[in-house]
Amino acid sequence: MNPLLSASATRLAEMIRRREVTSFEVVETHIEQIRKVNPVLNAVVRDRFQEAIREAGIADENVRSAPPDTLPPLHGVPCTIKEAFGLAGMPNSSGLLSRKEVIAPEDATAVARLRAAGAIPLGVTNVPELCMWMETDNRIYGRTNNPYHPGRISGGSSGGEGAIIGAGGSPFGLGSDIGGSIRMPSFFNGVFGHKPTGGMVPGSGQFPLAEHEALRYLTTGPLARRAEDLMLLLNILAGPDGKDPECRSFELNDPGGVDIGSLRVLNVPDNGAVKTSRELREAQEQCADFLARRGANVQTVRIDALKKSLDIWSAALAAARGTSFSALLGGGKPIHPFFELGRLLFRCSPHTLPAIVLAILETIPGLTPRRTARLVELGRELRRELVELIGPQGIMLYPSYPRCAPPHRQPLFAPFRFVYTAIVNVLEFPATQVPLGLNREGLPLGIQVIGIHGKDHITIAVAREFEKEFGGWVPPTRFAE
Repeated sequence: MNPLLSASATRLAEMIRRREVTSFEVVETHIEQIRKVNPVLNAVVRDRFQEAIREAGIADENVRSAPPDTLPPLHGVPCTIKEAFGLAGMPNSSGLLSRKEVIAPEDATAVARLRAAGAIPLGVTNVPELCMWMETDNRIYGRTNNPYHPGRISGGSSGGEGAIIGAGGSPFGLGSDIGGSIRMPSFFNGVFGHKPTGGMVPGSGQFPLAEHEALRYLTTGPLARRAEDLMLLLNILAGPDGKDPECRSFELNDPGGVDIGSLRVLNVPDNGAVKTSRELREAQEQCADFLARRGANVQTVRIDALKKSLDIWSAALAAARGTSFSALLGGGKPIHPFFELGRLLFRCSPHTLPAIVLAILETIPGLTPRRTARLVELGRELRRELVELIGPQGIMLYPSYPRCAPPHRQPLFAPFRFVYTAIVNVLEFPATQVPLGLNREGLPLGIQVIGIHGKDHITIAVAREFEKEFGGWVPPTRFAE
């Protein structure tokens, strides 16, 4: 693979500043890779290649005229953006057919911050309908495929991002995550992803947007092919914008200052309800053993309350009292999901099956308010328990999903496996998804590294160490030539 397609954004920016390569060359190389892989993946759903080439030319002019230390940290580096975020002049449908013609009038806060840091967006990437499913497919753009096996899912809802980064078409991208939508695509596509602490990065300018306390559950964060980019990107993205009422300032520390040998490591093999595959259990044990050899205090434990992860996550979202998913599907007026299910049988519904099923399921917590309240309190107790067990200098190793990237449509038959990532959202903990090489079928292995509130730098530090030990992102063979 061309070295420019495997370098980190940090390294590319350094090369551009030092005039070892031009932004034009970097941008053009990634555009060529997208053109090569996208017919197979269907990941980038609208490009802005001409604008990106023009912006790269301006970036190169600035390199020639300005001192290197005055250039922004991502100067001239290409990236991609999840279609759910506003990127001025680009589609912003979130896969909802009734929003097919919606064009973003301005950049979302996170997009604006990346561009102010010098990044050059190449286009927007595919999502599931309204970003609420673990397989990326919708009535506007169709399905996105996995770069390691086109018959496998790319994950959701940042599935287009995960796929194009995994295929080498973008060094990093912007995603959002309310139930695993950064981490699952990162896992399935073999790249790094970071879900920040709840309330650390503003979600302003994306659609759909959560409301009330759920704004802390919906987190905006980076996906990247190299771990060294995660903290750089988080520093660029974090901080209040005056629009997101739940976003606040956090002290962001340096991952380089973390002493791996002094960490407390909570190794949790599964949630007690859904077992993980043998290959993922073995990969997690290798991670735990590595940290133990480095001197970390590793304890393998079971957390009983994790069995209720689905119930806790669902109850927390219901208690937030935001606009219903059904109303979002209907453009403000709730759809009749059973009617839409009937229409779907005759191929007349504008909605996908997962979206309709989710509209049905979201009514359940509201039917049992007392049970919902008990589950919300159970979630608070779980948070307190894990804060105490993990501690301010600790992490938790936890599966990302029970299996490696499943075949298309299979999640419909096991729809609740996303709870391995979802529970972390309502706990508001930071979590870094780390690739751990490939299995015998050539599919990515991976793990979540979870910390307590505000300790994002610790999970990212561990991700960096795992990358050194286990290799990190492995370019897909089919696209590496």
